[in-house]
Amino acid sequence: MVARDVIPYEVQGSGAGRVILLHHWFGDRTAFAPMREHLNGEAFSYAFPDCRGCGEAQQTAGVFTMEEIAADVLAVADDLDWDTFSVVGHSMGAIAAQLALLNAPERVRSLIGVAPMPASGFPLEGEYRDLFYGAVENPANRRVIIDTVTGGQEDDAWLDAMVSRSLERTTPEAFRGYLESWSTTDFHERVRGNRTPVLVVTGANDPVLGADAARGTWLEWYPNAELDVLDGCGHFPTEETPQALAASLEQFLSRFAK
Repeated sequence: MVARDVIPYEVQGSGAGRVILLHHWFGDRTAFAPMREHLNGEAFSYAFPDCRGCGEAQQTAGVFTMEEIAADVLAVADDLDWDTFSVVGHSMGAIAAQLALLNAPERVRSLIGVAPMPASGFPLEGEYRDLFYGAVENPANRRVIIDTVTGGQEDDAWLDAMVSRSLERTTPEAFRGYLESWSTTDFHERVRGNRTPVLVVTGANDPVLGADAARGTWLEWYPNAELDVLDGCGHFPTEETPQALAASLEQFLSRFAK
């Protein structure tokens, strides 16, 4: 068997708890940068990969699907010689994290979804489909989406910076490919009843993938799932409330990631 190419990644910390973190659709691994200063590197080892077509992997060939990201998670773990680990997935990254769990249930010790898309995907129809697919080429569409999923709580400078980073750190091909993948996938019957420990972290200001969405999907399908709702943020707690998110993750991971 030919070894899979390993996507670019970096590791922070040297602790016994091993964790791989997958970023959201609008960026790359630098989306976790505001949170990283709050992480405990003595207790945990955190691996931050760039999905193909994003960040340092912008020139890395790919088909840009959730299945591909899931396979890349295991390749990163192999490259690090991590037999077991936990996976954190933010938004679209949570779909890939669940597929990684299904692909290697004996290796994934726990799963965390941050403002997570469910295993049933996120179907788009009508004007919403036009808005999201238009975002591939139109920065104004990206701004509308980001403003909406943060509950209209962020100022113009913050929104502009998010849009700018998404344009700089993702290729149009990857942006569209991942959109097509996360919006059409549905494997929720495969995860129903899965007893892996799961944490779902949502933002109180997220009108799309907030607590209600989590209760109707993640908490219904994973019997060992728990929910943490963070105040003061919407869909991007990595950027909006990074310290609170880091504390939530590590409180959970301390039980399962070692």
